[in-house]
Amino acid sequence: MAITRLTLAPLLLIAAVLLSTETSAQPAAPAPGPAGPINLTAILEKGGQFTTFMHLLKITQIGSQVDIQVNSSSEGMTVFAPTDNAFQNLKAGTLNKLSADEQVKLILYHVSPKFYTLDDLLSVSNPVRTQASGRDNGVYGLNFTGEANQVNVSTGYVETRVSNALRSQRPLAVYVVDMVLLPGEMFGEHKLSPIAPAPKSPTTGVSDDNTNSTKKAPASADKSASGERRVGLGFGFGLVVLCLKFIF
Repeated sequence: MAITRLTLAPLLLIAAVLLSTETSAQPAAPAPGPAGPINLTAILEKGGQFTTFMHLLKITQIGSQVDIQVNSSSEGMTVFAPTDNAFQNLKAGTLNKLSADEQVKLILYHVSPKFYTLDDLLSVSNPVRTQASGRDNGVYGLNFTGEANQVNVSTGYVETRVSNALRSQRPLAVYVVDMVLLPGEMFGEHKLSPIAPAPKSPTTGVSDDNTNSTKKAPASADKSASGERRVGLGFGFGLVVLCLKFIF
């Protein structure tokens, strides 16, 4: 037995060395490579309800501009993405009435040239600049209010809630909004209006009656003056006849 143990010991040592060599010779698992460039369209596609917004990003070429800027800027960017329902709630033909330049301004208005978390938006100084700020000498800013986890955004023309985030990691934040953010510089009073005009007041007939009665008033006055003149002439003629009788 002693001889057997002495014989096995070197064999076990050799086997251990061979196993150690084989293990160390295996290639190490590859380290994870750098993350690919950020793609706004891919983020929206994953969200599943932004077909119209993606279409506008494409035809205005703003989507590709955001991708380039967000992957090269230290400031990051924030995008407010209206849902398809938000666009459907606009007055029919609103988008079709916009010129190519107006479409560009509308989409740029949904992009801020800085990364904001929801907490940032609660304490930010209003108005917040957008990519449309300064165009046509307009402010084109967004105003944010709210508390806790609820953030509201106002354009001065419409107001809605900033709901869930499709992405909130630097350098890009993408937040969902349930209304299209219509800038007052484009859709304010006496400008492009996406809201149907209010029906006329039913009291129009009363105004017409008042107008008619006003027009009739001078005619009545003329009749009255004519009657007074006739009475005065008759009275004078009677005095003349009476005096002639006394004379003759």
